[in-house]
Parts: sequence; structure tokens; C-alpha cells
Amino acid sequence: MAKRVVVGLSGGVDSSVAAYLLKEQGYEVIAMFMINWHDKTGVIDADCPWDEDVLFAELVAKKIGIPFEVVDLSGPYKKRVIDYMFSEYEKGRTPNPDVLCNREIKFDAFLKAAEKFSPDFVATGHYCKKDEVDVNGKTIYRLLAGDDPNKEQSYFLCQLSQEQLARTLFPIGHLQKEEVRAIARKQKLASAEKKDSQGICFVGKVHLPEFLQQKLEPKEGNIFEIPADSPLYEETNLCSLADFARPIRYRISDGIYAGKHRGAHFFTIGQRKGLQVGGKKEPLFVIATDVDKNRVYVGQGKTHPGLYRKGLRILPEEVHWIRPDLAMSAGESRNYLVRIRYRQALEQATLTMEQDGMYIIFDRPQRGIAAGQFAAWYDEGELIGSGVIHL
Repeated sequence: MAKRVVVGLSGGVDSSVAAYLLKEQGYEVIAMFMINWHDKTGVIDADCPWDEDVLFAELVAKKIGIPFEVVDLSGPYKKRVIDYMFSEYEKGRTPNPDVLCNREIKFDAFLKAAEKFSPDFVATGHYCKKDEVDVNGKTIYRLLAGDDPNKEQSYFLCQLSQEQLARTLFPIGHLQKEEVRAIARKQKLASAEKKDSQGICFVGKVHLPEFLQQKLEPKEGNIFEIPADSPLYEETNLCSLADFARPIRYRISDGIYAGKHRGAHFFTIGQRKGLQVGGKKEPLFVIATDVDKNRVYVGQGKTHPGLYRKGLRILPEEVHWIRPDLAMSAGESRNYLVRIRYRQALEQATLTMEQDGMYIIFDRPQRGIAAGQFAAWYDEGELIGSGVIHL
């Protein structure tokens, strides 16, 4: 008897080909389209909203010859992803809603919704791979980078658990994007030429300040420019892990007044657009925010030292091991490759577990480390673990 798979069919080419390949491999395939967001406030309409996506998904399912279902998960999505996103921005942090969407919706709420079909697996169109190894007689599932370096998406799944991986298939992780499109064209799938979605998972491309103003009120404050030659950047007292991980706390006296902003919680480290301050030799970039005092600190040029840090810390309760058998103990150090955002190149770093959390110290200073982002660490193409950046 064929094993049953429920595929998250989004209307895009990746999930379409995933569904087709699974059927070709002999699985009993059921397509399920998720509706997760209804409010169009702040959404840039040019990026197709879900009501168009569902038509593409239904056409693909009909072409492949598989059952098609629509499920509304907007309740849990708002509570577990969007409300979390608003809360994090309000605290001056930079969340990654796509990582949360995968952990909380695609591989949790969606999995629960699919249970009515009693599936053996669920499947998605992510560009990543999975395999399994035996560790002391126990099956351990490994999350591996996809083969297409330009589309590799394992970072977005850095918060998945062994239980979630056990139930999941990634049918296109071994393919290049052009190979996926070629399959879709050959099979005459409606999504073959459809552009990839952008922006917030299931919401689309948004004008962030307008989107956030659904919950966060604008509040005028001051912008202060910190000179690149400030003595704050002299590495004279960095002698502990905490010193390397701790961001600089700026004061008004450290810089000069540069202009006004409409709310410190609308900005993140490394941001250039939206400052609306001109007359400078080089573009201004956000190097720090203070939401309590409603201040934004900036520096000139993309190489400003305020944009770079050597390390970060993750709280003990925020350290997540995809490979629990490789979890580090207090006092233990290891070298891994680490990234702090999607598409960032992997960087060499030393991870040290202490009683107050995990410290990640990079071989080279990293640009734009921001609290609320996810750091993910890899070993030879396998994603080992991740955590929310605290400092």
C-alpha cells in the first residue's frame, strides 16, 4: 500500500514540482493550501496575494491529478507569528517571521490540520535535504543544506525538532532551481513561470513601517551620528566572552544630532533606507537603537565600525539542537560554521557553552548582528542547531 503524503501546495513552482515528484515516486499525494493572512494593510499588492495563489495551486493539483484542500490557519498564524513579530519590534529586536512560520505553522499547525488524512508524511518545496543516521541504536534525522547554493533554505528550518523532521519530506532539495522550472514546464504546470514569493512568509512583500503601525504607534525621536573614529571602537578592554558579545551602549554625548525619526522600533541594525537624513558624504546606516529613550544611532558608510561585532550570546533557554545528541555542556567549546541571516555566507566561529548561555565568537567581525535574529550553526553541510540572538 502506497504511503500517504500531504503536500503544502502554495501555488509556487517549488511546491508544485515537489507534489509532482512525490506522485511519480508512488506516494498517495494530497495537496493542502494554507490561508494564513487576510489583512492587506501595508502589503505591496504587486506581490500576488493568496487569493491568486490558491488558483495556481488548484490548477496544479488538477493537472497532477491529486486531491486539493484549503485550510485556514490564520488564527494560529496571527497568534504565533505576527503577534510575536510585533512584540519583538516593540522591544527593539529584529525577529525573523519566516523561521517562526516554519516552526509554528508549516511544521506544526499544518501538520495537525493534515492529520485528518492520516498521512505518513507531510512535504514542502524547501531547498534542503534530510537523511538519517543510527546513534547508539536510535534513529537520528539530519537536516542538510540543499544542493542549489543560490536557493539553499535550511536556515529557515533551523528551529525544527527531531519529531518534526521525522514526519517531513523535502522532494526538491537535490535539484537546482532551473531544473525545478524545467520539470514544471515539461509537465505544463500552471506555476512553471510564476515568480518566487518575497517578503514575510504568507503575508508578502510589505512596507514595514506601515505594516508595523497596525500595532506600534509612530513616536518622533532623535537621530544621533557616531563618528567612525570614536574611541568607543578601541578594543582595549575585551578580555572575556561577554566582552566580545556585548554590543556598545551609545549615549547622546558620543555623537552629534543628525535628524528626526518616527519611532526607534521601526529600525534595525544595518538599515539604510527610511532615515531621511541627507547632506552626508556617505550614506547613513543604523548602528544601534534605544527604544526606551526612542533614539536611533547611525554611522556613515557601510564599513563603519559600529556595524560590526565579533560575537553574540544566546540565552540558555533559547539554544535549540536539531541534533540533541550533539548538545554541548557547560564549559565545552566547538568550532562550527555560522550564519545569522538567510543568504549570508557561512562564517567560521567558536561556540562556547556557559551557565549563562552560548557565546558565539567569530573569526572575523560580522556586520549587522541584531538581537532577535536567529544564529544557526553547521558542520559540513548539516544544520546542527540554532538560537535567538540575545546580545
